[in-house]
Amino acid sequence: MIGRNREEGGNTMTTEMQEIAITEDKPLLTGQADTTKDAELAARILLDQGQEHSVETPHGVLHVTLHGTRTTRRPAILTFHDVGLDSKSCFSPLFKFEEMQEIVKNFTLIHIDAPGQEEGAAAYPAGYQYPSMETISEMIPAVLQFFNFRTVIGVGVGAGAYILARFALTNPDAVEGLVLINIDTNARGWIDWAAQKLSSVTSSLTEQILCHLFSQEELSSSTDLVQSYRERISKAPNLSNMELLWKSYNSRRDLIFDRNSAFKCPVMLVVGDHAPYEDAAVECNSKMDPTTTSFLKMADAGGLPQLTQPAKLTEAFKYFIQGMGYMASSCMTRLSRSRTTSLSSSYSMDGSRSRSRTLSQGSQGGQMPPSPSQTMEVSC
Repeated sequence: MIGRNREEGGNTMTTEMQEIAITEDKPLLTGQADTTKDAELAARILLDQGQEHSVETPHGVLHVTLHGTRTTRRPAILTFHDVGLDSKSCFSPLFKFEEMQEIVKNFTLIHIDAPGQEEGAAAYPAGYQYPSMETISEMIPAVLQFFNFRTVIGVGVGAGAYILARFALTNPDAVEGLVLINIDTNARGWIDWAAQKLSSVTSSLTEQILCHLFSQEELSSSTDLVQSYRERISKAPNLSNMELLWKSYNSRRDLIFDRNSAFKCPVMLVVGDHAPYEDAAVECNSKMDPTTTSFLKMADAGGLPQLTQPAKLTEAFKYFIQGMGYMASSCMTRLSRSRTTSLSSSYSMDGSRSRSRTLSQGSQGGQMPPSPSQTMEVSC
């Protein structure tokens, strides 16, 4: 305290000045606080947008986006998109969904764009020989090697589901699980080929791809989602590249497997009710090993359930991951009894696959799990 005494007319009057308190022993350096905040903001933006890489493979360069840390203690979640989409437009709504963050924070995400399909990709020159579906699947091992991952959990849609399925059949030790949405494992037959030729004459490329992506109900109703993707595809700078991927997918070969020589990892097949590939998914399910396969048919999901029903698909994916031993049951959110049917497979923590399966259902309980000899089909 700084004070001063003064005598005036025999009376003493004390005048006290205000206290001056210094509370900052170590003042911040100029700009230090702002620099810290900027670094934190940059880190959040980088985590959200991902780290983009150009990965050299024996068959060309792939554009790959990585989210999260490169921890190799767990398999990475590797995605592959469908025709007419790229990794962002195909998977961002699903993997940015709030409930999905329970999974995302524990895994590294690797999003692969098919050759020439990434945003801003330059158009291929006339006469360019686009790789086949089989060749694209052969490019994936180089991506795993680039990021030093030994195994992955694959999530594919449409053409991407076919590519990941082929990769899993030829590289069984590299795949710990598969989520295949709108899978069609068959080559186009003569009737399909003739229909495609007629469609190419009477319909634009944009409309052909939309018929591949969406159900007839969605196209007839011209939903907001359909309209937005119609505009996106028709105005895409790399539309010619999309056409090359579309032709490659339509030239795919049969995936040869049966119940005795199917995938060595757990598989979840997903298809929307009345989706364009509903019958193909059902046929694929009939050829799968019923002890390691879950079949999820989603009501009101249309052709792209990862976009229209991210909540339901997230819940099913959580139980799929839990069945592989990578998420404790205590981390799981409670099921919505009114709308969600969830299922899981029983696996040990070290990855050995058990043949027992469980079906978790809402308060409509009382149903016993199906026997191991029957593949589960769940509509939700």
